[in-house]
Amino acid sequence: MPSGKTKTHHPFAAVVLAGGSGTRFWPRSRRARAKQVLQLDGERTMIQQTVARLDDVMQDHAVWVITNDLLCDTITGQLPEVVPERILREPESRNTAPACALAAFLLERDDPQTVIGIFPSDHTIGNVARFHMILRAAIKLAASGPKIVVLGVPPTRDETGYGYIELGAAVTPTTVGGEAIPVRHVRRFTEKPDRAKAKAFLRSGNYVWNSGMFLWSAKTLCDAVREHSPAMAPLLEKIAQAWGTSEFDAVFADLYPQCESISIDYAILEPRSAKGENSSELYCLPADFAWNDLGSWAALHEYVAETRECTNANVIEAADNVQIESSGCYVFAPKKMVALVGVKDIVVVETDDAILITTRDGSQDVGKVVKQLKSTGRVDLI
Repeated sequence: MPSGKTKTHHPFAAVVLAGGSGTRFWPRSRRARAKQVLQLDGERTMIQQTVARLDDVMQDHAVWVITNDLLCDTITGQLPEVVPERILREPESRNTAPACALAAFLLERDDPQTVIGIFPSDHTIGNVARFHMILRAAIKLAASGPKIVVLGVPPTRDETGYGYIELGAAVTPTTVGGEAIPVRHVRRFTEKPDRAKAKAFLRSGNYVWNSGMFLWSAKTLCDAVREHSPAMAPLLEKIAQAWGTSEFDAVFADLYPQCESISIDYAILEPRSAKGENSSELYCLPADFAWNDLGSWAALHEYVAETRECTNANVIEAADNVQIESSGCYVFAPKKMVALVGVKDIVVVETDDAILITTRDGSQDVGKVVKQLKSTGRVDLI
């Protein structure tokens, strides 16, 4: 089907968040070459995949990217289809709330009814056709009033590294392409529960993982920021007012660091959910399109092992390899011959200046290596 037939009828802009450092993917991921600009599961980088799969629902490539100074030039080079002026360099990292809100205030100036989709730059989507269907339904719902729409992933395990969304009552489905997409109220958000809570959430059948993908009109988000983050709103409005002028860079550099460093979940979604599901205007659609956030080497191993043919569940990126009585390993050493002998569930990642050796279970703690390197002054390795 030609992509033009699948475009949304509503004004829609995508905001791609690309400021993270991806410390859990050290040593491949560094401050100036973070996870989102790496080729982790294919020929295209994570951010290239993110933008490409949005194209079927975009008009005029209306993509904005929020990143940092270290990554901006690389991202600009990787995304020639994105207008360079829409790739914004944060003068200082302030978490996701200021980034999302700045985009909203910029877009509100042109058309307050533009629906904004917030998308992390480093996730994978296995079923892109289904993603397009759910996304068009979410855009339609967000365009229908002052609604905040979140995409919730059906959980498959008692994961403690994700946020959870408790679902409320069902409301009228949103119909797209002849299919009625189910819609639920949102009751509350819970950030990264402990194992006992995660197990209880999974058993209840009434919780979904927070995918980090949100949709709302520019006006809805701006009004929410004015209500829940009143100190931040005037700063971002002044930055937006300077957009397109010679003063923008100076105003951005001066005012943006004054914004509170806070996530969009804590700044907007949690206080909004406290109003109660019948008055919060928070809604959830099912992100049932094979989502994966590739949050660690273990997650990447799991994803690749499921999508490729692998001997004994060993994922090996090497010049050549020999496997003897070994299973469940992830090895990245593209210039070397690799031999696995009698090992299980290990992770080995080689770059020109570093080697990581850990277990799949230990890969969640790789970020601690970066912290230790920073504390000892080894910034050349981060």
